[in-house]
Amino acid sequence: MLRLGKAIRLTRAEAERLERITGFPVDGVRTLDGLALYVAQCKAYYAEDSREFEILAWLIDREVSRCLAAA
Repeated sequence: MLRLGKAIRLTRAEAERLERITGFPVDGVRTLDGLALYVAQCKAYYAEDSREFEILAWLIDREVSRCLAAA
């Protein structure tokens, strides 16, 4: 991820990993707030009280953390 203030640009590999995990395209994510909204929408779509959702949410959070650490 490239970062300048709140503006971000995900690398192709980062976008592909997020899309593979969530099943949703990362198009239009250009700010930290946009990334947070993308994550919230993905989690809301899959939200349920199950172990599978806990694992999915953990995977999403881990990938976002990797992206932020790389910036």
